[in-house]
Amino acid sequence: MAVPRPLSDIPSSRDIFTADVEKTAGDVHLQNTTVNNFAWKNITVTVKDHKTKQPKALLNDVNGVLKAGEICALMGPSGCGKTTLLNVLAHRDAAAGAKVDGATLVNGTNQSREAFRRMSSYVEQEDALIGSLTVRETMNFASRLSNLSGLSKSDRMSRIDGLLDSFGLRNQQHTLIGTPIRKGISGGQKRRVSVASQLITSPKLLFLDEPTSGLDSAASWEVISFIKTIAKKNSLIVIASIHQPSSATFQLFDKVLLLSAGRPHYFGSVPEMAPFFEAMGHPIPVHMNPSEFVLELMNVDFSDNQEAARQQLDDMQMSWESSALSESTAADIRDVIQRSSSQAMPDAKLARAGFLTLVLALVHRAFIKSYRDVIAYGIRIAMYLGLAIMMGTVWLRLGSEQDSIQPFINAIFFGSAFMSFMAVAYVPAFLEDHATFFKERENGLYGAAPFVIANFIIGLPYLFIITVLFSVVAYWLSGFEPTAEAFFTWIMWLFLDLVAAESLVVLVSSIFPNFVVALALTAFANGLWMSVGGFLVPPKILNVFWYYAFSYIDYQVGSKS
Repeated sequence: MAVPRPLSDIPSSRDIFTADVEKTAGDVHLQNTTVNNFAWKNITVTVKDHKTKQPKALLNDVNGVLKAGEICALMGPSGCGKTTLLNVLAHRDAAAGAKVDGATLVNGTNQSREAFRRMSSYVEQEDALIGSLTVRETMNFASRLSNLSGLSKSDRMSRIDGLLDSFGLRNQQHTLIGTPIRKGISGGQKRRVSVASQLITSPKLLFLDEPTSGLDSAASWEVISFIKTIAKKNSLIVIASIHQPSSATFQLFDKVLLLSAGRPHYFGSVPEMAPFFEAMGHPIPVHMNPSEFVLELMNVDFSDNQEAARQQLDDMQMSWESSALSESTAADIRDVIQRSSSQAMPDAKLARAGFLTLVLALVHRAFIKSYRDVIAYGIRIAMYLGLAIMMGTVWLRLGSEQDSIQPFINAIFFGSAFMSFMAVAYVPAFLEDHATFFKERENGLYGAAPFVIANFIIGLPYLFIITVLFSVVAYWLSGFEPTAEAFFTWIMWLFLDLVAAESLVVLVSSIFPNFVVALALTAFANGLWMSVGGFLVPPKILNVFWYYAFSYIDYQVGSKS
């Protein structure tokens, strides 16, 4: 008779999951053999207070050091400076007008901003992924836009396959990321794709801003578990800001840095945190999540006695500064600096992909999005066709008599002005592209020129198709001059009108990357130019203040008239 196995001997689903991840986590290109440690010393960030006009500290004398293979959590109440510190450590702008003091050290030495970005990657809090691409396509374009362009296609595919296996995305590789109207992968899988697409460039340091934001506890544990396993197997250094993780997720981190009001209250290993707070007179209850306890302890915003709570916070901060752990951290940083001459310098990534390579990759990616994403051009084509039918039936077969002259002019103005006005439908699609561009530019993949050129190139054929479809319907129904020369002249000027209108959308949306603001300002600009374009008010009597020589609506209405 078989003896039943004790429950303690039966592996849990998480044990099986972790074992499966560990089997696939090792990938040669991810191996970090040069960055032995990463330290930050006396990081202080100040800005000018708008009310008092005095310097205000966002961060105050923050220290820490991590070794290869360690994963660190930045924790603290909302507004404590987690994201500010993460940006400083990642060599990004901390805040507008901020003054940053202190040093970030790789193997005990300072690195230039460009060199640091070439050995690190940053994953934003929001998943700036293109929803109409599949998981594999997302990874493929990340490799083409990065320094991997010099590798053969087979080598690039090998790296992608390794990362798909490492992050458990092999079965979802041909699934779309997902758009508002097409379901795709889950939220946890999107986070894994975001991280994996940054690891394609073989960074030695990885920064993550709220990687578990919007995920439930199970999905959060899954994401951090993947990251931890990859970091351990490949000796990567990972720093993640995180807000109130579950107990299981919290235990995955090697070290934790606790902040409150911009000041450090603890930096050290996760197992040492409970004894540290117990020694200060704040024992963590046995059945309570340690991360939840310390966050409640350091959050004074909801305290009934604000003065007493702030005094307790000050006492805790002073206790940390005078603690053995704080002195140990300072000693570790000094040791790292002393040994800097004996440590190998980090290898920078390969050179950035060539300009033409970047443009071609961006055009290819934009082309895939354009025909898969109905919002990008499909809905707009339908809208313009509807406008053409409406215009053609309202101005149906105008005659050649004198009474038809004004209706003809009105039809020209209506077709030109409202075609331009409806270009605002491009705002949401461009803002998605802009968010992706901003993320990739910050990670050093490419600049504004390749993005603008690729965006312009991919838009031309669609704008020409829209122009022809609109003209075939509206021009002949309205009864304009039935000659090839007149018809193609109409098409030419209407096409240029659409190019100018879409360029206006790109300009406004780039300056104000907010949907409502970009929509309102673009509509305002088009409304203004419709008013002062010379049709509603003749130029001879128009106030000189409102007369602008560069109104594209004025040019194309006058040309078609």
